[in-house]
Amino acid sequence: MINPKISVVLNVFKRSKYFKQQLESIKVQSITPFEILVWENGQEQVPESLRDGLVISRSNYNFGVWARFAYALNCTGDYICILDDDTIPGTRWLENCYQTIVETPGLLGTRGLVFQNPLSYSLNSEVGVYAPNESTKRVDIVGHSWFFKKEWLSAYWFESNNKFNSLLAGEDIHFSYALQKNLDLPTLVPPHPENKFEFWGSNPKLAIEYGSGSESISTSKEGLKRFENALQHYRKAGFKTICEIENLDSPYSNSAYWLTQKFPGAMHEISRKTKKWRT
Repeated sequence: MINPKISVVLNVFKRSKYFKQQLESIKVQSITPFEILVWENGQEQVPESLRDGLVISRSNYNFGVWARFAYALNCTGDYICILDDDTIPGTRWLENCYQTIVETPGLLGTRGLVFQNPLSYSLNSEVGVYAPNESTKRVDIVGHSWFFKKEWLSAYWFESNNKFNSLLAGEDIHFSYALQKNLDLPTLVPPHPENKFEFWGSNPKLAIEYGSGSESISTSKEGLKRFENALQHYRKAGFKTICEIENLDSPYSNSAYWLTQKFPGAMHEISRKTKKWRT
C-alpha cells in the first residue's frame, strides 16, 4: 500500500487529561502520520513531556469549534484528519479512512447521523461508533473526527459568509453543506466492523465516558438547541438531508417533532442511554 501523506490535527481545550492517550493512539497508526499539528485553544496546554515532534500553536482566545478547521490550512499533507479531544481511534483508523476515500471520495467521519426528519436534529439514526456498519455508509453529517483531502478546505472556507453564528456548534454541518454545494461530494462513515475495533474511529466505551463529562458542549439542553438551530440554518442556505434528496417519509409523527422542539435532545438522550457495547 502506498504510504499517503496524512496530516493529523488535534486540539487541547478543557480535556488535556486525555491528550497522552490520544497522542499514543495516533503515533501507533498502521499509516504513520506525516505530521501532527496541535491547537491550544485558549486554556490548557500540551504537557512539556509530550511536545517533542509536534507542531503546536497557541491562542490566548477561545475561537471555538471552528479554530481547528482554520488551523488545518497550515497542514502540508495531501489528506487531513481532525479529531475531537475526547476521541481515541483504533490503530488502523487512518488506513481505513484512506482506503475508503480512494474507493469512495467524500467527507469521512467516526460518528455519522442520518436525520429522520429534516426539521429535527435530534430525530436521527446513528452510523459508526454508536451503531457499527460493515460497509461504507452515506450519512448527513459526521463528528468525532473528519478525514478529507486538504484541497477540500477551500470549499469549507469559501462558505465562510454562511457560517453558523456560534462558537460552539455548526462546524460539522458546515463541512457537509460546503462539500455538497460546491463539490457535489457526500458525507460517509467508513466501515466499523463488529469487534474489529482497530478499524474504528473511536473506542466506543471511551467515546461515551469521555464525551459525557462536564466539559462536553453537546450534553446540555442549550447545546442541543444550538444543534437544532444549526441544522435549520444550513437547510435555509441550501443543505439537503438524505431524506429530502431521496424523498423519504419520516418514521416519526408530528408530535415527536414537537417534543424535540419543546424538550431539546429528549430523543437524543434516550438513544444515548440505550446504547450497549460488547468488548
